[in-house]
Amino acid sequence: MKKINFQFVMLMMLGLAVVLTSCRKDENPVEDTGASSDDAFAERIYDNVSNIGDEAYSVSSNNFKSVEITRNYLSECVVISLDSVSVPHALIIDFGEENCLCNDGKYRRGIITVSFTGHFWHPGTVLTYEFDNYHVNDNKVEGTKVVTNMGFNDMGNMHYKFEVIGIIYLANEGGTISWNSSMDAEWIEGIDTFILRDDVYLITGEADGIRANGHTWEREILNPLRKEIGCRHFVSGTVELRPQGVPVRLLDFGNGDCDNIATVLIDGVVYTIILR
Repeated sequence: MKKINFQFVMLMMLGLAVVLTSCRKDENPVEDTGASSDDAFAERIYDNVSNIGDEAYSVSSNNFKSVEITRNYLSECVVISLDSVSVPHALIIDFGEENCLCNDGKYRRGIITVSFTGHFWHPGTVLTYEFDNYHVNDNKVEGTKVVTNMGFNDMGNMHYKFEVIGIIYLANEGGTISWNSSMDAEWIEGIDTFILRDDVYLITGEADGIRANGHTWEREILNPLRKEIGCRHFVSGTVELRPQGVPVRLLDFGNGDCDNIATVLIDGVVYTIILR
């Protein structure tokens, strides 16, 4: 079995909500996209935590000493500590007490701690992400993220569960965003090869949140999202977003074509969108 690159899994997961706020529509039927924007914002924050953890592990692990690691996030002001002896293992990513300009252009401070019971590709491994005064662009991030390798399902496919219970304190006393998410990524093709581009995943799950104005939203994957690593966007699947006070949106990625075309159904009207 080939070693999975955790960062590719998280990049694959990222963007389930983003597409609702980063596309060009033929028409603009509903101007209020606040719920989808907050959903996408929270998802980016917590997904990037996993990407940062993956990169920090690659930098600090002895297994990668001879390999030049591309630092997409971690700049020179970050201090990384890895304890691979104690169980569970601990990875501490310290951005310092003052804002640290990271390589993705965001300012971070505080600490991300990742505890893990084994290698990410081993069934039963659990990774837990926790925060100590962690900020992104002065937005304070709290909560817990847990990633579990669920082993092989009844179809013989390895799958992973991603769970977040989080709250973000917005900068400049902008209020809070509460965000909960539970997702599952099933690795259905490519597990036995050393070629990344032949990997295929099916994504299922749901999320919900409370905006700073007190309004709520829910997001649910109605039909599994198929992610082929060789394609930029999901090639099939549907996602329903239910924001409080505005019409439900149903996003459809199509029937399997590797393209940038999707549709949104709102109030019985279908709108074609071009994904960026």
